[in-house]
Amino acid sequence: MASDSAVRGLILVIEDEPAIAEVIRMNLVNAGYGVHVEGDGEAGLAAARSLRPAAVILDVGLPGIDGIEVCRRMRASQDWTPVLFVTARDDEVDRIVGLELGADDYVTKPFSPRELAARVSSVLRRTRGVAEASAGLQVGEVRLEPAERRAFVADVEVSFTATEFDLLAFLMRRPGRVFSREQLISEVWGYSSFAANRTVDVHIAQVRSKLGDSSPIRTVRGVGYAVDVPRSAGR
Repeated sequence: MASDSAVRGLILVIEDEPAIAEVIRMNLVNAGYGVHVEGDGEAGLAAARSLRPAAVILDVGLPGIDGIEVCRRMRASQDWTPVLFVTARDDEVDRIVGLELGADDYVTKPFSPRELAARVSSVLRRTRGVAEASAGLQVGEVRLEPAERRAFVADVEVSFTATEFDLLAFLMRRPGRVFSREQLISEVWGYSSFAANRTVDVHIAQVRSKLGDSSPIRTVRGVGYAVDVPRSAGR
């Protein structure tokens, strides 16, 4: 099922429950997106590769290969298209696994279709950049080129998901400032949720893992996170 690509971009929905897929499709179309729907993991993965959508809404519990495997294969092939997981499971382990594989967001059924559309809009708005994103950012050996959405450690390029990149860029634009998890969810993800603290922690862990010893992110125990400028760079 597909519609002509709308002005706001094409969204691939991989969902095996037709009623849920149709509700998601209608809300995305009403929000101005083009939508293509697939009902199983293999077909969804093929569509992701051939259609190059702006974002993917991906059900975890799919027939054939499940949503986690679809995301794993996308990231293994260096496809960093924003992925939003949808699942009927409210298990923190499943959520963390999905985020560690490179999902940008995670919604548990039952959910508000309007909220899902808003989250898609939020991640795409960040991915496509804003006015402040034009200037390059550098802290120590870590350098970001926000206009091109590229990241480097000592001139070696590092691949980030859209949300990982945006989280790091947000902190690097404000060196030395400490942000709580709630503030980061609001500023980076674009919504409020008391249940989202673990989401921030997992994304921070992923960013640190990719940056290795060059990571400038500091944990402020009991508060949140900050990016520190090396002493030699600030004096």
